[in-house]
Amino acid sequence: MSIRYSKHLPAFVFFCDLLLLNIALYNSHFILFNSYRFYNASAIFIVVVNFAWIAVSLASKSFDVKRPLILKDNINRFLLTLIYHLLLVFGIIYFFKIYDISRSEVMISYSMFFFFIIIYRSLLFFSLDYYRKKGYNHRQILIIGDENIAARLVKSFGQHPEYGYDLSDFISEDMIINMPEAMLMSAILSKRPDEIFICYKQLDSDLLKRLIRFGDENFIKIKVVSDLILSNNYARLVDYDSFPVLQITSHPEISLKIRLLKRSFDILFSLFVVTAGAPVFIIVYLITKTTSKGPAFYRQERIGQNGKPFYIYKFRSMHVNAEKNGPQLSNDNDPRQTKWGSIIRKNKLDELPQFWNVIKGEMSVVGPRPERQHFVEKILEKTPHYKKLLRLKPGITSIGQVHYGYAENIDQMRDRVRYDLIYLQNINLNADLGIIYKTVKVVLKGSGK
Repeated sequence: MSIRYSKHLPAFVFFCDLLLLNIALYNSHFILFNSYRFYNASAIFIVVVNFAWIAVSLASKSFDVKRPLILKDNINRFLLTLIYHLLLVFGIIYFFKIYDISRSEVMISYSMFFFFIIIYRSLLFFSLDYYRKKGYNHRQILIIGDENIAARLVKSFGQHPEYGYDLSDFISEDMIINMPEAMLMSAILSKRPDEIFICYKQLDSDLLKRLIRFGDENFIKIKVVSDLILSNNYARLVDYDSFPVLQITSHPEISLKIRLLKRSFDILFSLFVVTAGAPVFIIVYLITKTTSKGPAFYRQERIGQNGKPFYIYKFRSMHVNAEKNGPQLSNDNDPRQTKWGSIIRKNKLDELPQFWNVIKGEMSVVGPRPERQHFVEKILEKTPHYKKLLRLKPGITSIGQVHYGYAENIDQMRDRVRYDLIYLQNINLNADLGIIYKTVKVVLKGSGK
């Protein structure tokens, strides 16, 4: 068999991750204490962090770089590993009562580590992509089965040289029918493939079992290719005992890992904002309370995940009873707005109380903006795809909110929906962080619409 070209890559990535972790630990210590020497609790902390990272990284295999190269998936897997690592480290610290550790050192260390990993993995993936496009680090593949399916597969690989696949041979269904099994296996071995792609419309289960066993014995990966063309649909393999079934939807399924990661981030980020931003909350509360008659806070029923109503909380930006004549959308020159209200709307400060909705689990930090039932029905009349967004938890900010701002009419709301539907196709922590960063820029510039 041929040597696997990337067999040393996982070990290389693992040791580079460990090296970057220690660079972050030592440099954060130097920033705070102007020394690279660790004493007492700090020395224990660096030992705990290293051993915890080795254990969690080996368990999660976050160092694996799989084909095809998808950076966001790799970063998401790393982030999940980082969260498990943090939980393990904090658990050890709590259990052994190692309390004399600088919180600033922990925060700076992990922030630097995450930044280093983003840069390192981006460079690694760029290098691998470039290297494979030049014809190096390729895997030999053999395709067996239906000619039409095989042709589509070869075309796809040809359009993506970064996958790093070279076709060594194709064995059609007709050839297999007239070929003894011993001759088939001998023909496969003579091609020395790293992976075999089986393309069948009607798959012979006995042949598949023999090929899988043959692949295991000869260290060849076996992959089965469906004859389905999914276009803009998404598939997930569901195993009903011995029956593999493809579940197909028009939108990507959000995995349990992503949901847990997103919820963990929502809670931690919201607690951080509520704690660190307490002075801002108090100032906005006092100014809102003293500049116009009425309560500082305002609540309004909105439609949440799966169409469930909930109450959203905001700092009041309008006069009391602003909607006595029914649901209305606001605009820049809306006479219902208070002077202070127009300011906090531009800076999105009126949305701050919604971090309480996030902590309660009714909202997420990032997600499509929740609307009132009246406007949900109006949008659905013209944009039925909006119903897909109701599968998600609504958010304090969204890609539509960042790029479009507050909508003044139904058509503008429909335009904003198009942005949020893009987010639905690409839900991950990296996208959320990017949207949060853009939102912060809007807040600081006061450029919100």
